[in-house]
Amino acid sequence: MEIRQLECFKAVCQEMHFTKAAERLNISQPTLSYQIKLLEDELKVPLFNRIGKKITMTPAGDILHKYCTLIFNALEGVQQEISELHQLERGDLTVVTLIGELNELISGLLGEFYPRHPRLHLKLLGVEDVVEYVVSGEADFAVTILQEGDERFEVIPLYNEEFYFVASPDHPLAGQASVDFDRIAHEPVVMFPETHRCRQLVDAACALKGFTLHPHIETTTIDSLLQLVRSGAGVTILSKTLLEMYDLQKLCLLPLCNPSLTRTVGIVYLKDKYLCAAAQEFIALIQERVQKLKKIQVQD
Repeated sequence: MEIRQLECFKAVCQEMHFTKAAERLNISQPTLSYQIKLLEDELKVPLFNRIGKKITMTPAGDILHKYCTLIFNALEGVQQEISELHQLERGDLTVVTLIGELNELISGLLGEFYPRHPRLHLKLLGVEDVVEYVVSGEADFAVTILQEGDERFEVIPLYNEEFYFVASPDHPLAGQASVDFDRIAHEPVVMFPETHRCRQLVDAACALKGFTLHPHIETTTIDSLLQLVRSGAGVTILSKTLLEMYDLQKLCLLPLCNPSLTRTVGIVYLKDKYLCAAAQEFIALIQERVQKLKKIQVQD
């Protein structure tokens, strides 16, 4: 069984048409048919059902196609990894995060990472659906809120974080040890739009408590949101990660209870996907930054 024969088989599987597969490979149709026949003779089974001009894969063809995909993915990984031995600074790296604080957390590392790899083509995208980008191969890995049960991904947990009730210092609740989550139903609320994952988490908690959140002001920018809270226009609920990135003067932060609101943030990438050296280094940098933030929090 030769690689060339498998390349011919793969092309026929993709096109389901011998002539189109031959054109894809820039060879004649008889040459392609001969390579497929050699493969079938070696395996002693037909790989395609030929019904007039139409073809379909046989059960044996389905099995070979599955392993053929694994073989070519492995070969691509070998080529990429060996290439990096010679050109560690070249190539592409695409990272996706959720729009909002996670994007800001990772973007803060670009100034440290990029000077080490000035010839690397680097993309950092804030998107609403990181899964789509990772599954399609458009992104090498994602930083996102972890969810259980998806066996397509390898997962690297980074940290657990709490959400806080945020108000102006002269709010009646300022100075309390914590705030009952139900209180949000009786406050003027300033919040991100419904498409924001932070908002979705808050909305889900409200639903569990039996009420619907109706913010009287919505904004997509954290700066305007915090300014509105400082002015007394309303209260909000924000993650600790996001709050630590901004000036917290003239703001009162109170832990939530009944229930407390938490989430787990981590890195995800496709199982069996080769992570290039740049991706591995960037992941290590993210982990290092998270550990530093944890130490600062403990000291505080």
